[in-house]
Amino acid sequence: MKQVFLLLLLCFAFTGFAQTTVVTGKVTGTNGEILAGATVVEKGTSNGTTTDAQGRYRLTLLSKTAILVASYVGFEKQEMAAQPTLDFVLPEGNLLNQVEVVGSRSLNRSPTDTPAPVDIIDIQKVTSRTGQLDVNQLLQYAAPSFNSNRQTGSDGADHVDPASLRGLGPDQTLVLINGKRRHQSSLVNLFGTRGRGNTGTDLNAIPAAAIERIEILRDGAAAQYGSDAIAGVINIVLKSTTGVLEANVNGGAYQAKYRFDSKKFDGLNYNVNANYGVSVGKDGFINLTGDFNYRDHTNRANTNPGDLARRQYGDPRIQNASVYLNARIPLSEKTQLYAFGGLNHRKGDAYAWTRFAGDDRNVPAIYPDGFDPIISSKIEDRALTVGVRRLIGKGDLDFYNTIGQNKFHYLVNNTLNTSLGAASPTSFDAGGFKLLQNVTGLRYSRFYKTVLQGFNLAAGAEYRVENYQIFAGEEKSYKSYVPGVAPGSQGFPGFQPSDVVNKNRNNLGVYVDLEADLTKALMVGIAGRYEHYSDFGGTMNGKLSARYKLTDYLTLRGTASTGFRAPSLPQIYFNSTITNFVQGKPVEVLIARNDSKVTQALGIPKLKQETSQNLSLGVTLNPAANLSLTVDGYLVKIKNRIVLTGQFSDDDDVIGEDLKALGVGKAQFFTNAISTTTKGLDVVLTHRMPLGAGHLTTSLAANFNKLTIDEVKTTPKLEGKQDIYFDIRERYFVMASAPPSKINLGFDYALQKWNFMVRLTRFGEIKLADWNYDPQKLDVYTPKVTTDVTVGYRFSKQIGLAVGGSNVFNVYPSMFTPSLTETGGAWDPVQMGSNGAFWFARVNLKF
Repeated sequence: MKQVFLLLLLCFAFTGFAQTTVVTGKVTGTNGEILAGATVVEKGTSNGTTTDAQGRYRLTLLSKTAILVASYVGFEKQEMAAQPTLDFVLPEGNLLNQVEVVGSRSLNRSPTDTPAPVDIIDIQKVTSRTGQLDVNQLLQYAAPSFNSNRQTGSDGADHVDPASLRGLGPDQTLVLINGKRRHQSSLVNLFGTRGRGNTGTDLNAIPAAAIERIEILRDGAAAQYGSDAIAGVINIVLKSTTGVLEANVNGGAYQAKYRFDSKKFDGLNYNVNANYGVSVGKDGFINLTGDFNYRDHTNRANTNPGDLARRQYGDPRIQNASVYLNARIPLSEKTQLYAFGGLNHRKGDAYAWTRFAGDDRNVPAIYPDGFDPIISSKIEDRALTVGVRRLIGKGDLDFYNTIGQNKFHYLVNNTLNTSLGAASPTSFDAGGFKLLQNVTGLRYSRFYKTVLQGFNLAAGAEYRVENYQIFAGEEKSYKSYVPGVAPGSQGFPGFQPSDVVNKNRNNLGVYVDLEADLTKALMVGIAGRYEHYSDFGGTMNGKLSARYKLTDYLTLRGTASTGFRAPSLPQIYFNSTITNFVQGKPVEVLIARNDSKVTQALGIPKLKQETSQNLSLGVTLNPAANLSLTVDGYLVKIKNRIVLTGQFSDDDDVIGEDLKALGVGKAQFFTNAISTTTKGLDVVLTHRMPLGAGHLTTSLAANFNKLTIDEVKTTPKLEGKQDIYFDIRERYFVMASAPPSKINLGFDYALQKWNFMVRLTRFGEIKLADWNYDPQKLDVYTPKVTTDVTVGYRFSKQIGLAVGGSNVFNVYPSMFTPSLTETGGAWDPVQMGSNGAFWFARVNLKF
């Protein structure tokens, strides 16, 4: 904290040396009408303001050479070079070309003017300065409240990185594409992973090359956008550029520190992408993106040869290919057709736990030295949205349909079925699952500029249909052919015919969202949403928000809302028999679906929705032209959070006989077991100053979090067994999803054709309980700081080059005993990763 306060003082001190540039002016229409509430923004930044009742504005610039952009609902936006006095005259335009910012359904609201914090992340700028290639890792460093961990030894989660906002569950963040709901992954996170028992959205199925910007609403928004928006909303806005072919070639590798062999580098990463758009009629376009990303294995198993749990421990091999479309076709002056979506195909190879030569599950005739099973995946993700927008008077009517599907197919290689002996195959089809979602929606929005100081009405309805399926693998992947011998393919037993599921549900939601500028200084918003699910009934939620401008430099903002999240179909119906490892020893565990004979016999209730109460209060401060500061505190209380219980065995003194009667050795379940409270603080500080012939931008972004578990609820039959129902390891996994802090400090210096970036990231302390279950001997991951450095040079408008490194000092997390960690390596999955330094180069081409 001392470093943070020192930086604040330095940044304020810098303002005394930087020259302030202020622009004043007026915004009117071509007929001379005053445009009160028009937005004026400094292009390429979040620095902006709105006009007063006389159409006048005053804006303190970050740069002397800024370009200002003025916009107003129903008028064409204009861009002009800044000068001390600058008036805009906006011609009437097409309302259909206006884009709303997540967090406000008013098309006349800029991201700097919303009552809740919204991060606007320019993906092109971020990707040109960092070594991260996928969306999850890009956001990991660009947004401190965003958390994502790469997994190893975690079955499906090795192939789909779980991610979350503000330390809540992966399924408590809603993802939108161009403002429309994105389908979730069919994967439910199980072993060795954060977000255990949760589903989530696979952000890496969307190529970064197709994205213009990402908007992150850091506030509960279930009343505005629907289920899953307890922690916030991530809105991904696709590119709409035309006439420019942009291509990127990226490559890099990790500097290996722990390997069996003498290799100095591993984990080769490379990416090739291209984007091009063509104009269609007036204001129309078709934009296409192709992207291929390859990531090879890393291996960090050689940390403690005296306690070797795995010979292969590190990133899986991933091949990720995507094609994406974004299009808008004008049908008339008042009607347009739009479409966007894409296809993603991913192949993954992840190492499971080692079966050493003397393991009773090995067949020496096949693997005399033992073997490392490889859990392979074929993931197909596809989505398409088609809609029509039409002007109805001065309002905007939007009718659309979004369909998306995620299919996860398991294959197991370099393995065997022990019960088949030397005749066993070494590869198996293990089955899998898929989730389909179809959303049909109708929205209407209208801005009344003469009501108060501006009033926006938005209302709509959505009808959603979901289907979840589990399909079985081949018989040899799950069956034992010799009594008493472990069944199925080692590493990941296949899904059995008894696991097969094909379930549907539907949901109808209706909402009203109102915003009014009561005065030039005070904005108030109210939203209400009712949703009815076919499987558990209805829920009503609301949100109040306000923003008050104390001065031109100081603004207060706050929200209060209720929220909900419906249990996902995978949480309700997922079931399987899998092999888990306890202190390095394999144990067969049944995960029983919510309506199974096992759960009914044990009195496990039906899953119901999670509910939340969200409060936030923040301040934005712009004391000088080159300095901005936002501070937002939040409180989120969630009841009936869905988790995966601990394992109950057939020797339990209460339910052991029930399990034996059902032929189950160990069992666990999804249940609404806990209630939590999360308190946190987001701080974002940006300072810009001239330095020599260039400009230095300094940014500090920090998230501070504290999650407490308020209650653990068991069933009447299992009362008193809270330590199994939700044991100490599960408690610390949930709390680790909300790291106490993450702080990013970045320096970005632009000098003519050169660009230099240095970024320091401090990852806060994480505590986890290992397989010893000893609260006095926790695995404590002490705070660590990583350093990223990038140097970029633009040879011409057509060619640019960037080289650099992430974690250049090769810093690793604290190390622990491999056989006692969840994953069998020296580290559990933590935010900073355990691969060490990554060195990269990137070539950018524009034609």
